[in-house]
Amino acid sequence: MFSFSDNDMFSRRCVWVNGPVIVGAGPSGLAVGACLKEEGVPCVILERSDCIASLWQKRTYDRLKLHLPKQFCQLPKFPFPEHYPEYPSKRQFIEYLESYAKQFDLTPQFNECVQSAKYDEFCRLWRVKTVSADGAEVEYICQWLVVATGENAERVVPEIDGLKEFGGEVVHACDYKSGEKFRGKKVVVVGCGNSGMEVSLDLCNHDAQPSMVCRSAVHVLPREIFGKSTFELAMLLMTWLPLWLVDKILLILTWFILGDIEKYGLKRPSIGPLQLKNSQGKTPVLDIGALEKIRAGKVKVIPGIKKFSCGTVELVTGEKLEVDSVVLATGYCSNVPYWLQETEFFSKNGYPKAQFPNNWKGKSGLYAVGFTKRGLAGASADAIRIAKDIGKVHKEDLKQKKQKVPTHRRCISTF
Repeated sequence: MFSFSDNDMFSRRCVWVNGPVIVGAGPSGLAVGACLKEEGVPCVILERSDCIASLWQKRTYDRLKLHLPKQFCQLPKFPFPEHYPEYPSKRQFIEYLESYAKQFDLTPQFNECVQSAKYDEFCRLWRVKTVSADGAEVEYICQWLVVATGENAERVVPEIDGLKEFGGEVVHACDYKSGEKFRGKKVVVVGCGNSGMEVSLDLCNHDAQPSMVCRSAVHVLPREIFGKSTFELAMLLMTWLPLWLVDKILLILTWFILGDIEKYGLKRPSIGPLQLKNSQGKTPVLDIGALEKIRAGKVKVIPGIKKFSCGTVELVTGEKLEVDSVVLATGYCSNVPYWLQETEFFSKNGYPKAQFPNNWKGKSGLYAVGFTKRGLAGASADAIRIAKDIGKVHKEDLKQKKQKVPTHRRCISTF
């Protein structure tokens, strides 16, 4: 990595990267960095926060555990410690990621927020502009750009009529840590996905009175079937059976284990859980105890919200409830459109336009990792493909001993 002065903007430092720039130091970015190291390719990892995996470290609740067994969540070339439980805790997963970064000597550039990234057609290079916490600006010049900011970069806060006039505490799930502060309070949890279910369970365990909004249909599956992870069982069945039949089997087994959940206000989609995940990216809820609380009436399932008013929520049915606090378990979204000046590979919603498994590589050295909607296993598969693809070109470049004055150096010297 070499630095160059910038004659056009004296406050900005120009840096040539002899390898890819990776935007994001979460699990996806670390996985790509490690795989590139194995291929002998140097890289720079840019991270807007002050730590790796900032989503896990700063924007998750205390009781969080991996929803899938650890063997489906490990990053490339580095298994979880054998003494870890099947479903590692939040703290254990963070420790695993820190060990991963140390193992592969990954040292991200922290507190550098990418403002823009654009491909320079004249130079045939990527120009990535960042600003640090102290206001210093840097422009990175590179041949390859890896987008590793993922599917959960920014919180989604829906516009709900009257929410600003509600008067009580309103927090997004990313700021929720524990139900302790809500003890004895009536809390509306907006959202019935894995986060909404788990937050409702946590509130219940801390003697709060949660009401969970379930506006749309949702698949709720047991986390384990016959002592085996539901996900693992599904993967096993799919090696022999078509997806639609695996869906049928899962739903039949779920009915025997969980019973009829629609009578509690949880309607199932018409599409099977695996097909829905593949076609729309909607993850089924893996129940870890919330359903028991719903059956017992300790977690109330309510329909959609019409509007909020001071200390009150009015439902679409016309019913009004007195409420002390609101937790928005309304998910996250990609932030790629805010900084990446490219529209051919990425769509306006911040996801690659191509479908899995062809959504990891664009044109002009652009790559995406962690956008498969297939969790950590999908990100790991992306990382391996990307590193091999870049590594192949990098090795060919090293073989060509014709580097008298490369075009990119001439381009940089004109800044």
